Amino acid sequence: MSEVAKVAGVATTAAVLFAVWLIGGWGGVSTLHVVDAVGLIGFAIFATGCSALAARSACGRQRTAWRCMTVGLAGWAVGEVIWAFCRIVLDMDPFPSVADVAYLMYPVAACLALLLFPAGYTNQSRTRVILDGLLVAAALFEVYWILVLRDINEANGVSGFAVGLSIAYPVSDLVVVTIAVLVLMRARTAQRTTLILLTAGNVLNAVSDTAFVYLTTSGGYDTGNIIDIGWIGGLLLLGLAALHSRQASQVEEQTPVVPSRLEIWLPYVPILLAALVCGPELMPLSTLGPVLASSIVLVAVVLARQFIVVGENRRLLANAAEQALRDPLTGLANRVLFNDRLSHAVQLHQRDDQAVSVLSLDLDDFKLVNDSLGHPAGDVLLVQSAQRLMACVRSSDTLARLGGDEFAVLLEGSADDAHAIARRISRAFDEPFIVDGQEILVRPSVGLAVASPEGRETTAEALLKQADVAMYSAKRARTGGVHTFSPDMYLMDPIEANGGTRHGAMAVRLLGELRSAIANLDLSVVYQPKFNLRGAEIVGVEALVRWPHPERGLLGPDQFLPLVRRHGLMWSMTEVVLAQALDDAAWWRSRGFKVPIAVNLFAPSLSDVDLPGQIVRALASRNLSPETLTVEITEDLLLDNMSRTRKVLDALRRQGIRISIDDFGSGYSALSYLRDLPIDEVKLDRQFVAPVLVDWRAAAIVRAVIDLSHVLGVTTVAEGVENAETAARLRGYGCDIAQGYFYSPPLSAIEMLELLDSASKAPAAASR
Repeated sequence: MSEVAKVAGVATTAAVLFAVWLIGGWGGVSTLHVVDAVGLIGFAIFATGCSALAARSACGRQRTAWRCMTVGLAGWAVGEVIWAFCRIVLDMDPFPSVADVAYLMYPVAACLALLLFPAGYTNQSRTRVILDGLLVAAALFEVYWILVLRDINEANGVSGFAVGLSIAYPVSDLVVVTIAVLVLMRARTAQRTTLILLTAGNVLNAVSDTAFVYLTTSGGYDTGNIIDIGWIGGLLLLGLAALHSRQASQVEEQTPVVPSRLEIWLPYVPILLAALVCGPELMPLSTLGPVLASSIVLVAVVLARQFIVVGENRRLLANAAEQALRDPLTGLANRVLFNDRLSHAVQLHQRDDQAVSVLSLDLDDFKLVNDSLGHPAGDVLLVQSAQRLMACVRSSDTLARLGGDEFAVLLEGSADDAHAIARRISRAFDEPFIVDGQEILVRPSVGLAVASPEGRETTAEALLKQADVAMYSAKRARTGGVHTFSPDMYLMDPIEANGGTRHGAMAVRLLGELRSAIANLDLSVVYQPKFNLRGAEIVGVEALVRWPHPERGLLGPDQFLPLVRRHGLMWSMTEVVLAQALDDAAWWRSRGFKVPIAVNLFAPSLSDVDLPGQIVRALASRNLSPETLTVEITEDLLLDNMSRTRKVLDALRRQGIRISIDDFGSGYSALSYLRDLPIDEVKLDRQFVAPVLVDWRAAAIVRAVIDLSHVLGVTTVAEGVENAETAARLRGYGCDIAQGYFYSPPLSAIEMLELLDSASKAPAAASR
């Protein structure tokens, strides 16, 4: 049992004993006076201390609220001490007295505190709550006057000041209770228990104050009266509210809240009640009966009109609140609503061990869609992606678009369910999208973070960051599927791992360094030889980019290409690689080796009608023939308008430049490329080539692609050949060319020249 629960238990037990003592009347009048005074002072001090502790542990506006409550309760405690001193020590009637000044500090401070407690209130809404409280209090006061206070006011021997002071207590109580009820109806989930306890405590105080006023003015009250139990109960509940607030979340939720119908109409109910009670009393006493009757009708009509206006305003506010929580493009939850629900789910996880998971997703190479087809097409793709995601999640899950092409899903349930939904989402993108009549294959990078049962200290922010880290791990791997967060991911390459401030700052710094490396031609190019599978001679090379980072060493493309794609640096980098590759080809030619060279081109550039002229001029400036160059199209990237792309590729082929599809089989547009584009070469993706010895399905696909390519008169190149057995199998299938570590790793320009030189001497040595 926690310390808070122990304190609450002891205080509750003491309150029960106090109530039993008063009801039983044990010890006679003198003893009851002492027990009553000690009890009221003790519980006032208890409530004040609890409120002070709550203020100390709270922050922001909550701290100010509890400070106000502490001041009010301290005033109450001082009033109890003065009352006890006057009644027991001085043996005088302490009503009215200076104690009443101390007592009346509480309702003022309590009103201020209640207005500060709820999150999401504006100055206007707080003002409205104050006005509603005064409205209800005034209406109830009229009822109270007719039913109770009028008789007290007419009683003999009661001074006007005493009557006024008597009225001050119930009026202030009415205002406090009304504000407490209105605030409670608008309270957030995390604050509701605290405000329920505060409201109940103030209701008990109001009941006892009303009974006290009646008994005092009629001469029937004495210290130790049974009505004092109500004050003890009220102070106990106020103290328990303060204790509970120390355990509740202090997070300020920012989602807007639409007032409930009860909250809107409640202030008008006392007005109708006052009219029903006061009207019959005033009608016989007034000589203006018809005017009073018409006034009542007038007030009723004004109220009816107000009901209509308020109802319309509430509907408008509900629409505005809904729009404030929704992404305007996709209709999904936005970041504000997602964070609000995630915070609540994490609180339930911390309190009740409820399982919670977060899935983070973004679309690979989405920037290419915007750059190639325009932002309207990108918006269509985002809407279609949102529809696919909606079909994968449950009604209890929260799917949100956080911005751009970033989506997130809050999954409340077992970890197995979360993994199943994550896999379903990943598979939902297997089929291409249809945008502007074109098929576009877009793959997602999916990261999943699961809050473990023992992870009680997990925060909403940390869980979302973990999902982001896992998502960037998936993006770096580019192998598809779902990556589930593990702590060692923080130790991986942080170029894209925005898992925290340190990693995000690292990514920003590396982006600046990458821009500088491209601008200063600091990227390097290595070459992987391509071998004829029948004669084993070198028939060409593929240019591969590397980044010699001054601190991190030589970085491969998988470590920085995601950054390049995301920030629109592909064409700048391609220009650098193409220029370096042609320079090296010209250098090899000057040494007597004419080596065909293949370079990957940025997909959207293939719709640029000026591209063929630029490439031809680059070749001519180095005295290289067009046959030297092969342009490789990465098949899993988007091609722009196919008719324009075909014209550009036709122009390149007319100049003698070869066209190749790289990573064939990694996407779903490959067959349409073979049908619609002038292709000279197909490069089989390593994911199909590597398992041909052990996976009959992969082997069947490779063989079918080779046969189809030969029918179409297209050369086939196998990537990722790692051993002699795979090379022999491909040779048996009729594959033309192979590349991979079995033949040679990527080489620098100098190493490539040495390999070409040794290969040229090998036949001569063999003939001798």
